[in-house]
Amino acid sequence: MKSKITSKYQTTIPREIRDRLNLSVSDSIEWIIEKDRILVEPVNKPFLKYKGSIKIKSGNIREDILRSRKMRILKKK
Repeated sequence: MKSKITSKYQTTIPREIRDRLNLSVSDSIEWIIEKDRILVEPVNKPFLKYKGSIKIKSGNIREDILRSRKMRILKKK
């Protein structure tokens, strides 16, 4: 597979590679130089394997923010 380098030294990851490595927007990749080769690997996000493992009831974000602000003010006193 080929991809061109733009005038800003950017390139597009071909769809087949994105699909095979399960890459999406905001993911990170790591460039590794080995002798005369360049390897590109996805950066693992091991904390994502815990997604959904903590069960909590849904909350009200506005109330949570206000409560946090009040707690912060009380700590400063």
